Amino acid sequence: MPERDIIVIGGSAGALEALSAIVSSLPHKLRASIFVVIHTSPTKESLLPRILRLHSRLGVSHPDDGQTIERGQIYVAPPDLHMLLDNGQISLMHGPKENRSRPAIDPLFRSAAINYGARVIAVLLSGALDDGTAGIRAVQRTGGITIVQDPADAIYPSIPESAIQNNWIDHIVAAAEIGPLLRRLVEERASEEGGPVVPEDLAREVGIIKQEFESPQMIDAVNELGELTMFTCPECQGALWELKDGELLRYRCHVGHAFSVDSLDTAQGEKLEAALWSALRALEERSALSRRLAKQARARERHGLAERFERRADETDQHVESMRQVLVADPDRTLVTS
Repeated sequence: MPERDIIVIGGSAGALEALSAIVSSLPHKLRASIFVVIHTSPTKESLLPRILRLHSRLGVSHPDDGQTIERGQIYVAPPDLHMLLDNGQISLMHGPKENRSRPAIDPLFRSAAINYGARVIAVLLSGALDDGTAGIRAVQRTGGITIVQDPADAIYPSIPESAIQNNWIDHIVAAAEIGPLLRRLVEERASEEGGPVVPEDLAREVGIIKQEFESPQMIDAVNELGELTMFTCPECQGALWELKDGELLRYRCHVGHAFSVDSLDTAQGEKLEAALWSALRALEERSALSRRLAKQARARERHGLAERFERRADETDQHVESMRQVLVADPDRTLVTS
């Protein structure tokens, strides 16, 4: 019977505290490898390995692309790179973002699920929105063990709450209990029944994030996962396909960008806000131009033309004020209610 020797951990805001508590309770000779994705800035050096070394007796590092997996090591995804597991090695790639993030939790969990099945233990920690919900479902489908930080214990409960609402989770515990739980699970043997045939849709999604398909095949690959919708991808403006993963709805475009419902809603809201600010700028420029033209017309004693430009400026200013009120309104209000 196989050992549970692959531990994948994902989180976002507030996850560092939980992760530090987890690794501090793990033994030096842990018979497993740990892979960590925490949402980070794509442009700044990650200090996470250095911080975790202060708490852990295990080796901690950013891996290299193609590096061989070793037990007793913690591998942290580098900034702006997805980390995937592939046949005993680690793959790093600047692939399309998932849930507006790179690195993202779902690609790591999904790749672990299709390569290691019942050997995988997946852990989701504190964070905003819902990256990791689809990934932990993939681990569950291939026989792995799932652990979620108790939302009441999380600084930001959204990621744990989403995972719990959309999946059957094996263990829901406080961060302080996750380390001891991992020690126990690693010592257990995985069930031989926990390694079913890899679901074709999971393998296809890993292939998409790795850009394994040629251009015409990419569209076919996404088309086989779901149904084409009228919605557009906030990242590339391409069409989005709706994927039904049990009761879980997700969206993916043919170049590989993927969104949960919450991340798509957030991305579209940001896109709408950016468009409104751009429109506000254009209106203010039109008002300023109209007043400038009115001033020039009056200097030439063309009073009728000047009045027309002034009316246009006044009308534009009214639109500016209405739009400004929408943009600075309570963020809980929709942008289109006024």
